[in-house]
Amino acid sequence: MKIVAVDVVVTSPTRNFVTLKVTTDEGVTGLGDATLNGRELSVAAYLKEHVVPLLLNRDPANIEDTWQFLYRSGYWRRGPVTMAAIAAVDMALWDIKGKVAGMPVYQLLGGASRRGLSTYGHASGRDLPELFDSIRHEKEHGFSAIRVQTSVPGITALYGVAAQTQASGERYDYEPAQRTALPVEEDWDTRAYLRHLPGVFEAVRHEFGPDLALLHDGHHRMTPLQAARLGKDLEPYDLFWLEDCTPAENQEALRLVRQHTTTPLAIGEVFNSIYDIKDLITEQLIDYVRCASTHFGGISPLKKVMDFAAVYQVKSGFHGPTDVSPVGLAAQMHVGMAIHNFGLQEYMEHSERTNAVFEQSLTFVDGLLHPGDQPGLGVELNEEEAAKYAYQPAYLPYNRLADGTVHDW
Repeated sequence: MKIVAVDVVVTSPTRNFVTLKVTTDEGVTGLGDATLNGRELSVAAYLKEHVVPLLLNRDPANIEDTWQFLYRSGYWRRGPVTMAAIAAVDMALWDIKGKVAGMPVYQLLGGASRRGLSTYGHASGRDLPELFDSIRHEKEHGFSAIRVQTSVPGITALYGVAAQTQASGERYDYEPAQRTALPVEEDWDTRAYLRHLPGVFEAVRHEFGPDLALLHDGHHRMTPLQAARLGKDLEPYDLFWLEDCTPAENQEALRLVRQHTTTPLAIGEVFNSIYDIKDLITEQLIDYVRCASTHFGGISPLKKVMDFAAVYQVKSGFHGPTDVSPVGLAAQMHVGMAIHNFGLQEYMEHSERTNAVFEQSLTFVDGLLHPGDQPGLGVELNEEEAAKYAYQPAYLPYNRLADGTVHDW
C-alpha cells in the first residue's frame, strides 16, 4: 500500500479538535488526534505545511520508521506542536494497520491484559453539600474512583470546579477554554488552598467511608515544599494519587516531595517525550504516568514508556479529559488494554455533538471502559457532521496572585 491522501480536519462541536485522516491507495483510512488545547491551529498548520508532503507515497505499514523519520528529520525536536503532529500520524497508521489486519489495535500490541479499563470520574463543588452531590452522581454513574476538586474561600475562580460561571454555558471543568478574544484572568492564593483542602478531604472521607478511591489535581501550582506539605497533610485520607503537585519541568523537584510524603504521585500530562519523565521513573519519584498519547507522540512511544516504567513498578494513569479527542482517547485505551502495568484511566465523557462527529465503538459498563473490538482504533469521523462546526478561537485561563504576579494556572 501507499499513502495517497492526507487531510487535516479542524472542527469545533463543543470545543476545537484537530484530526488527521490518512488514506491509502487501497481505500483504507486511519485517524489521528492532533488537538493542542488553545493552540490548535499551530498544529494544523504544522501538519499541512510540513508533515503532509512527507507522507505521500510512503508505506503506511512502516509505523516505527515513519515515527523516527518525522522525529529526527526535522532536527528541531520535541515540543507540544511537533509531538502532537507526530502523534496524529502514528495513531492513523496504527488505525490503518488494525483495519488491514482485521483486529483492534490492542490485539496488535500484545492482546488484552484485562477485561476493561478501570476509570475515574470528576466531582467538584463550591461547598461541601454541592461536592457531596457531585460525588454521589459520579458513583451512580459507575465510577469507583473519583477526582475531588473544590472551591476555596478567598479564591474567586478555581480550576476544575464545574459550577463556576462560564460565558459559553458549558461546565467549567468540561471545557475551561473559553471562547474569548483574550485569556480570562483568574486569581490564586496557595496558602488559602493549603489551609482549606485537608478539611475538605476529611469531610469527604467521613461522608463516603474508606473504600472510595479519591484523587486530587494540584495543577502545577505549588512549589516542591508546598507540594510536600500538602501530600503529608492528605496522608490520613488515603488518596489514590495526588496529581501534578508541582510544575513538572524540573524533575528533581519531585525528590523533595517524595522525601516528605507517602501520598502516591501522578504526573505527566504536559510531557512530550521520554526525556521529560525518564528520571522520575528510574528514581521512582512518581507512581503513575499521566502522559497522553496525543501530546506524547502517539501510541508507539506511549507503549514504550510504559514498558520502561514497568521495570520500576510505575503504572499508567493516562490523561483523558475532553481536550483529548475521542480518537486520542481510543489510542491510549488500546495501550491501556495491552500493557501489564495499567493503573487507572481518566474518563470524561464528550458532548453529544462531539460524539456525533466522532462515531465510536467504546463501551463504559460497571466502571470499566473498553475501546471495542472493531478493527483499528474503533473511531470513525463523520465529515459531514464535522463540517457543521467551524473553528472558534478559545483560550485557557491564567492565574494572577493578589499582587498581580502571573502564576501557574
